[in-house]
Order: sequence, then C-alpha cells, then structure tokens
Amino acid sequence: MNISQESVALQPLNLCVFCGSSTGARPSYSEAAEELGHILAERGMVLVYGGGDVGLMGIVAEAAIKNGGKVVGIIPQRLYELVDQQELSELLVVNDMHERKALMEKKADAFLCMPGGIGTMEELFEVWSWRYIGYHQKPVALLNIEHYYDHLLEMLKHMVKEGFLHKEIYEDLIVSDNIAYSLDALCKKTGTSGAAPFLKKPERRKHN
Repeated sequence: MNISQESVALQPLNLCVFCGSSTGARPSYSEAAEELGHILAERGMVLVYGGGDVGLMGIVAEAAIKNGGKVVGIIPQRLYELVDQQELSELLVVNDMHERKALMEKKADAFLCMPGGIGTMEELFEVWSWRYIGYHQKPVALLNIEHYYDHLLEMLKHMVKEGFLHKEIYEDLIVSDNIAYSLDALCKKTGTSGAAPFLKKPERRKHN
C-alpha cells in the first residue's frame, strides 16, 4: 500500500488500540505509546482502549488526555476491581472479556495493535479474523516497534506457505513501525474503499 509518510487530511477515526498492560523491557515502547496518544489527540481521533491505567495502555490514554483528546475505556468488572483507572472521557464497565471485546469492536472504526502479551495477541487475532468472516469491514494495523512482531510475521508467512492462511489476508494487515504512516493507512482503508480482500465462502467436507 503506497501512502506518503506525510500526514494526510482524512476523516478522524474512533481508533481501538490494543497494547500491553506492562511497559516492556525497552523505553522505546513507552515512548511510542506516548507519541501515539499525542498524535491521536492532535488529529482529533477518539481513543478506544481497555480502560486501565497501567503499562502501555495507561501511557497512551494519559498522553491523549493531556493533549485534549477524547478517550473511551472499556473494562470488565473483574479487572475494574484489580487496576486503577484514569479520569477518562467515558469509562464503560462491562460484565466480562467477551462483552468488552464486542463493545470495543462496535465503537471502533479501525484497530491498531502495539506491543503486548497474550491478551493483546488474543484481541488482535480475534478482531483480525472477524474481518474475513464478515462480522465487520474495519482495517487492522500492527505497530511493529523495535521489530517486536518480526517473529510473529515470520510465523504468519509460514502459515501462508503451509496453506493455513490465505495470502490476501496476510497482505491485508497493515504493518509499520511509523505511527503517522499507520494512522494514514487505517484512515485510507476505512469505508467501502477498504473492504476485506477475502471473505469466507461456504465450505462443505467432501465425502466419497
């Protein structure tokens, strides 16, 4: 996808950000989270995220708030009782993780995944796979800070090679270490122009 590195004038999005509840081993992860929050506020984008005040989650939300951005947090009751929350534009407490992810998908126009752990991976793969089943037509991006996702991308290429992942699905994932580029790509891919390149078709097992 050829997109200029310069920011483009596009309709602001409600962007759902998946990222770690830890800050990770490198200061650059936190720096990227802070930069993302700042840019989202600067562009007038609404941040939709997991609602906590810890790790990269807390950093991106705090940066957006400090720079005048709107932030919507969605958190299940169990986690609400375990972690602190910031003064957000809106905080929605739901029953469980399933309801949380469903509401995040509903409120978002696009999704961006920063470095994170197994919870972040679960969110990424669920919302990414939903796009090709037809539950939504919203684009997904991977922010590959410090080459964090290089090994995952190699695994995805292996899945393509071995016939378990369609090449069109792999190539549909926006991957970059540049925040502005990622946001521009997501904006360009929303709406009818960003329809999924592959949709699940009816399948039946053949019997002899």
